[in-house]
Amino acid sequence: QVQLVESGGGLVQAGGSLRLSCAASGSIVSVNAMGWYRQAPGSQRELVARITSGGSTNYADSVKGRFTISRDNAKNTVYLLMNSLKPEDTAVYYCNLWTVLADYWGQGTQVTVSS
Repeated sequence: QVQLVESGGGLVQAGGSLRLSCAASGSIVSVNAMGWYRQAPGSQRELVARITSGGSTNYADSVKGRFTISRDNAKNTVYLLMNSLKPEDTAVYYCNLWTVLADYWGQGTQVTVSS
């Protein structure tokens, strides 16, 4: 069994920062990538950032230059540093773990950015 535990969400003013974390535990093998998705009310879930096992990263155009994804392989943990937050960043953020055999998701953490 695999479990993803997310933390770090909250309420901030526009221009502020938050750091999300996601720790994976259980029988994890052959990790391809870890990433973050988000879903705003009435919207589709979208990819925010992803980091592969080799360390390469990918970001949505809307967050490039503001968000930074990183990982700690020893702890099976992925982070998302969100700077210069905007109200349109408000959403539930979900952690994703992609392995060769399965895809795992966290429960989500709420990020709210006020103007």
